[in-house]
Amino acid sequence: MKNLVQTSLLTLVVSLGLNSCITETKSADDLKLIPYPNEVTIGRGFSKCKTPFSIVTNGVTDSLFNDYLQSSGLIGTQGSPLAFVKDTTLQMGAEQYELNIGKDKVTITATGDAGLFYGFQTLLQLVQTEDKLPVLTISDSPRFDYRGMHLDVSRHFYSTDFIKKQLDLMAFYKMNYFHWHLTDGAGWRLEIKKYPLLTDVAAWRPYATWKDWWKGGNKYCSKDTPGAQGGYYTQEEAKEIVAYAAQRHIIVVPEIELPAHSEEVLAVYPELSCTGEPYKHADFCVGNEKTFEFLQDVFDEVISIFPSELVHLGGDEAGKGAWKKCPKCQKRMKDNNLKDVDELQSYMIGRMGQYLMSKGKTFIGWDEILEGGLAEGAVVMSWRGEEGGIKSVKMGHRAIMTPGGYCYFDAYQKEPSTQPEAIGGYLPVEKVYSYNPVPDSLTTEEAKLIMGVQGNVWTEYIPTAEHAEYMIHPRMEALAEVAWNKVEKKSWENFKPRINKHIQLLQERGVNVCTLSPDVVVTQIPDTLKQCMRVEMKTDLYPAEIRYTLDGSTPDKNSLLYTEPLEISERTNLTTVVYQADAPAATPQTKEIFWNKAIGKKLTYNTNYSGQYPAGGDKALNNGLYGGFGYGDGRWQGFLKDMDVIVDMGEPTEIHRVKGRFMQIIGPWVWLPMFVEIQISDDGENFTTIQKDMNPVSEDEDGVIFRDFGFEGDVNARYVRYFAKYNGKGFLFIDELVID
Repeated sequence: MKNLVQTSLLTLVVSLGLNSCITETKSADDLKLIPYPNEVTIGRGFSKCKTPFSIVTNGVTDSLFNDYLQSSGLIGTQGSPLAFVKDTTLQMGAEQYELNIGKDKVTITATGDAGLFYGFQTLLQLVQTEDKLPVLTISDSPRFDYRGMHLDVSRHFYSTDFIKKQLDLMAFYKMNYFHWHLTDGAGWRLEIKKYPLLTDVAAWRPYATWKDWWKGGNKYCSKDTPGAQGGYYTQEEAKEIVAYAAQRHIIVVPEIELPAHSEEVLAVYPELSCTGEPYKHADFCVGNEKTFEFLQDVFDEVISIFPSELVHLGGDEAGKGAWKKCPKCQKRMKDNNLKDVDELQSYMIGRMGQYLMSKGKTFIGWDEILEGGLAEGAVVMSWRGEEGGIKSVKMGHRAIMTPGGYCYFDAYQKEPSTQPEAIGGYLPVEKVYSYNPVPDSLTTEEAKLIMGVQGNVWTEYIPTAEHAEYMIHPRMEALAEVAWNKVEKKSWENFKPRINKHIQLLQERGVNVCTLSPDVVVTQIPDTLKQCMRVEMKTDLYPAEIRYTLDGSTPDKNSLLYTEPLEISERTNLTTVVYQADAPAATPQTKEIFWNKAIGKKLTYNTNYSGQYPAGGDKALNNGLYGGFGYGDGRWQGFLKDMDVIVDMGEPTEIHRVKGRFMQIIGPWVWLPMFVEIQISDDGENFTTIQKDMNPVSEDEDGVIFRDFGFEGDVNARYVRYFAKYNGKGFLFIDELVID
């Protein structure tokens, strides 16, 4: 199979050759490199080098790198000289490099093959994004040692060719760890020779998609069953992936889930569960010695396949309920003086961690492994926000940051109604790019224990390789710069033209990349002194301009050009459209802008909101800040009970509309209210109902659904009570109370 770099470069015009009389100088800011190098010095003029390059140094690279170079499509025998200089006496880090493009020669210098490899990736990007190679010197090194991407192959199985394609792209953007989530309740995906039922049965199901399997009873079937869906990687295929990754300086980190997410194991080896019955539990029985024998056998085979020092043990979302009733688990707790089931989980993680350490491995676990005490030697992967990572490093342990709000690529990345179904949430590429993996609360020494950052792709709602690719890119490219660049070097305005160029490049390579949204993002910020809304507009496209009207008409290329925020105090229909090359990039959008009379008024909560999603606290519902497409953006307030809020307008007020916006995404257990009741009062004690707005949407309806609940009419009142009925499960989210 040709690798992705070769396929792309074979279609390039291979005569970069460049007129020696050209003397103009290119700006460093114009380079379309991702991640952007830490130091760029532009020389005068352009190089005369022609591709494919001819390597003029021999024996300085290992065989793996030599094989990769020959397959890249950029190496020949007749082109300009390309020198690889390996100098172990230099004061450079292992992944640091210097790239020098001269008038007639290119030189890459590093202390070892990793640095030479990354210098070559930068050269590859320059060849593919520049019409002419500028004379320049780049000195570059990564911020973090761990720059990871994760892929869940349990919920849906992906071919080795697809994985190799993603490894090519990871290498191109200098990502160096591939976290391979090989086992979970939806299917076991790695051949374990001592336990054949894991791949004869637990890797197969009678449904093609996780969603249908989940709704159909979560059962498995034999691989020989007609219509069986699934698959697994043989040990030879896994070794092939490991070798392919190593050639690209990527380390493959295997994950074997425990103690939870193990339904598939316990269905075929039920004796490892607390009751010995299949299809009853998801957690291994910690009191059963056979559990540890099984896991040690599995890890012995895993270790023989994966040379990585790091091995992931899972450790997340254990139910632990069966342990409280299991005689074996209770005996284990008593014998080891464990006070609760959290400590029982810690016992299991610690024991398996010690086993791996005895084999020369370091183990990683999701941040739940902190519960009940952190096992010696553990690395914490912090996904439930950053708290787990912070706690870990303050205890002297290393951590990898992968918080869901910035690093979970299974969330929507554009307006949900325009996208294939996702699990929920909203994570556009700009938010990924904004992430800083080192929290401000850490000291300099604690910050050194942050190994790096990782993007996660959980695949419950991602049934095909094309869909997976769409969810990964271009968010991975944004995270690559987060992982490589120092914070002070990052700039979204500088990144925007580069990512637009790379989206085009990825499309040319045959990658099913998600293009950036052509819509105008309109943000309203209340100005309480002027009693007006400050309206800001932006677009992800580049180059582009925003045209708008304020009278409801459709903008054209001669309409008002947005250059600075607007101040709007009167009710206005703002219509916007993005233009590129004198043509609209999308259909116009109209948004009603008006002053919400509830802004800044006194709110009384008769029920409390969830501490997990407080948004702006007691002022969240009337601060004038509307929520976006995801409940995790800090503007949606969550409730785990009825919502009951009273707004004091301060004086009798003419009211024509009262509304609140809710959402439903049943994947992460977010539902619309059963109904909303609007009441008014003159004294704050005696209320009269003016509207009961029933929910017409089924609790089973998929997708991301937004709905306003409220009242329209003509009343006069000082107090407005807004009551939303909770359905008894999941979350209730509202972003703003509007009184008009």
